[in-house]
Amino acid sequence: MVFAAPMEALARAERVLETGPPPLHASVAHQVIGIWQRDFGDLRIALGHLRRARDLAARAESAEREADVLATLGVALVHAGRTRQGLTAFERGVARGTGHTRARVLYRRAYVWWVLGRHREALEDVRRAISVLRQADDVIWTARALTLRATVHLALGAVDRADADFTAAERLWETTGQEHDKADAVESRGLAAFRSGDIPAALRLLDEAEERYAKLGTPTFMLDIRRCEVLMAAGLAPEALAEADAAIARLDGIGGQSTRKAELLLAAARAARSAGDPHTAIARAAVAVRLFAAQRRSWWETHARLVLIEARVASGRGSGRLVADAARVAERLASFGSPAAPEASLLAGRIALGLGWTADAERHLALAARSRHAGPPLARMTGWAAQALRARAAGSGRGVLEACRRGLDVLDDHRMTLGASELRARATAQGAELAALAQQASLARGGPRRLLEWSERWRATVLSAPPTRPPADPALLSGLTAFREIAARAEAARVEGRPVPALEREQRRLEREIRARTHHMRGDASGDGRRFDAARLLERLGDTTLVELAVLDGRVQVLLCGQGRVRRFEGGALAQALTEAEHVQAGLRRLAHPGAEGRLPLVEAAGRRLEELLLGGVARRLGGGPVVIVPPGALHRVPWALLPALRERVLSVSPSAGSWLRARETEAPPGGRHVFVRGPGLATGGAEVPEAAGRHDTATVLEHDDARVPRVLRELDGAALAHLAAHGTFRADSPMFSSLRMADGPLIVHDFERLDRSPYRIVLSSCDTARLASVGADELLGLVAALLPLGTAGVVASSAPVNDAAVVPLMLALHKGLDAGLSLAEALRDARAAVPDDAVHQATGWAFAAFGAA
Repeated sequence: MVFAAPMEALARAERVLETGPPPLHASVAHQVIGIWQRDFGDLRIALGHLRRARDLAARAESAEREADVLATLGVALVHAGRTRQGLTAFERGVARGTGHTRARVLYRRAYVWWVLGRHREALEDVRRAISVLRQADDVIWTARALTLRATVHLALGAVDRADADFTAAERLWETTGQEHDKADAVESRGLAAFRSGDIPAALRLLDEAEERYAKLGTPTFMLDIRRCEVLMAAGLAPEALAEADAAIARLDGIGGQSTRKAELLLAAARAARSAGDPHTAIARAAVAVRLFAAQRRSWWETHARLVLIEARVASGRGSGRLVADAARVAERLASFGSPAAPEASLLAGRIALGLGWTADAERHLALAARSRHAGPPLARMTGWAAQALRARAAGSGRGVLEACRRGLDVLDDHRMTLGASELRARATAQGAELAALAQQASLARGGPRRLLEWSERWRATVLSAPPTRPPADPALLSGLTAFREIAARAEAARVEGRPVPALEREQRRLEREIRARTHHMRGDASGDGRRFDAARLLERLGDTTLVELAVLDGRVQVLLCGQGRVRRFEGGALAQALTEAEHVQAGLRRLAHPGAEGRLPLVEAAGRRLEELLLGGVARRLGGGPVVIVPPGALHRVPWALLPALRERVLSVSPSAGSWLRARETEAPPGGRHVFVRGPGLATGGAEVPEAAGRHDTATVLEHDDARVPRVLRELDGAALAHLAAHGTFRADSPMFSSLRMADGPLIVHDFERLDRSPYRIVLSSCDTARLASVGADELLGLVAALLPLGTAGVVASSAPVNDAAVVPLMLALHKGLDAGLSLAEALRDARAAVPDDAVHQATGWAFAAFGAA
């Protein structure tokens, strides 16, 4: 019962002890309490109860009872880090037990071998146990043994064998009432899904397991470890680190298992390393190494040493000793049959290359490259990264490009299994090294067109297909509605000066729930079926000039595309450009308020410096036609209209050349519906809306109670033009929750992703609606990035705070141009020229940009 209804089992065991039972019954009761404390409570208390249960079994002169308790005690001792004592207890348990009891002891010793990383011993013991348990028709223990054997197979990379055992175990569990074991089976299937590369299924199953454990009131430390692993593979390393650290704090609070703490520390170290925090990774990994060594867990210790070396290299260290350490770790991991062995060999090869030790590097990289043809996606990408480094060391540019192409193909296949645009964007980080190697090889071979193709190969891949939309998911719709209500209540409380911590906590909880639901979605699209074609781009450009900025080794490379060719120019240092962009943003924030006119010359001077850093000599070669700027993610906040060479031009911005092409080829919907929305709380009340809407006989205007999210979404779906005058909020911490404020609460990015087709053109007249977060390799998340794959061909939005009053004449002038048949970029250029030339109106015009090609 302790694994079917843990709390009830604990209570009944305590009641048995209150009755003064005979030694045999008391032994059972103490064992139950010991199991409960071992798995869900304080390990020190558990050891006391289990030793008492052992002594009572001896007094009862029951060898079978004593053997069973010794097995439970052995598990607890190993989890407490007393490995030698635990294995001794198992030796005595195997010797004391016979038949059916001995099989249960062998199963638990197999579990301990798995905890210790001794997988061959685990497989041998569990094989012996399963044979006897099946003969005895012991359904529960047979299912446990099959689940354990599947888990060991997973550790050895044998996914198919694991899946067969998990399936067999699950059939058995369905015939029992063992709710905790059933939850464990769901958790294990989540791990199997992850190992086979299905991250959405893994997240869904782990969340389902967590719900089952919560109903039983049991802690979930092993689940926390597994979720961290899946979150990291999904590119959500900061979330994984926060989850691991929170679990460590909970474990310390109850005096829990030392073995679990070591595993959580290892998970935290991996997450910190992936999140770009090598110092935290070093600290966590060093403690994990010490704990694993003290626990005599060589398999785990070796994996922790790998993370420790990776973190030291990431912190800037590189030495012959680290090469030798990484090579030793690779050898030990290979001897264990660990799938992480190629990763260690790649690390040794990379360090050796940095030291100029080409012969050593080739030896290690050749070992790592063997994984490129088999295994899960990340292991194959490791192999192709090793092959690319080998080719670069050998001076083969063609070999580098071929290896990078093959590795990024693996990433593309993996990425398209993800339904959520956030996961797709973050997953690209795992291809960053391959893309950078390819770009460097392209640059060395002197081909601007090839550099353009490789810059596009990994840029804005999230835009290649719309996210999977689950309109029939009632839990997601319910979560979005609840989130909106709580967010609206929190906003009202802030305005009235009332405390909001409880509301903010509930809002954060709902945000986590919504993100989890979207992460469960599996991708059902295969991209647009076409690779980026530079020739097609040049053909479609006509008299338009496209400027794509790439960053290699910290410097901006400017690719000028037009008139049938691609030319490359050298820009400045990216770090300097980012500094100037921050100065410009600060200046625009000041200029949004009257009385800051003195800042205008400073902002204009910063714009001239930005032009020199980002465009250099290209500024004089732009020709007379429209210009499209394609910046990297790091430069998404640059107000491009401020740059002198671009101020009076028809200018648009795009996350990638490929997305500009798709927008250019998107056709406007039939019918030409126009929708105007006014949200609450605007200083001007959205004063431009009545006049702009009045120019159209059939325009739909939503305001006051009509401007509620469900109604707004219905009207926006498939519209030709949508104008939304509403307060915008950008969430750097969670860009998919960036929002526009409607009458019933925020309209967030996740809401837009539920549209069958977002409006062909969208005008967002509020602050910060064009702000995006740079994630993954070079991906962008935010409101504008969400709209482009959903059928929107053009967006006008602001990347900085703006003056509400100054927005009104700019928007009216913009709509005048649109009514005359101009594109968004043409209308915005003319609108900037039509408004007053004072500092506030100029800054407002510079803050807005046209995105896409409509």
